[in-house]
Amino acid sequence: MQPAVYIMASKRNGTLYVGVTSNLTQRVWQHREGVVAGFTQTHQLKRLVWYEQHETMESAINREKRLKNWLRQWKINLIQKDNPQWHDLWPHITGSASDT
Repeated sequence: MQPAVYIMASKRNGTLYVGVTSNLTQRVWQHREGVVAGFTQTHQLKRLVWYEQHETMESAINREKRLKNWLRQWKINLIQKDNPQWHDLWPHITGSASDT
């Protein structure tokens, strides 16, 4: 597994959540299915809108901590740089054809 930092969103310009994981596919699936109680379940954050893979968990955790301290607009700018339409990137990490 490769460590990753990611941002989930409720919708375009909606509620955002920054997280870190060692297994991006499994963690995003958990958010999408609502199987873990917490912020993402409460706010229906099911759309993966940005992610960044890292060589080590330490670097991923450090990046997550920095992003969590960013202003909301900076996070939005980061998402829109590579994903201006706020597409759900779930198909990209699972290899499925759908792009919703």
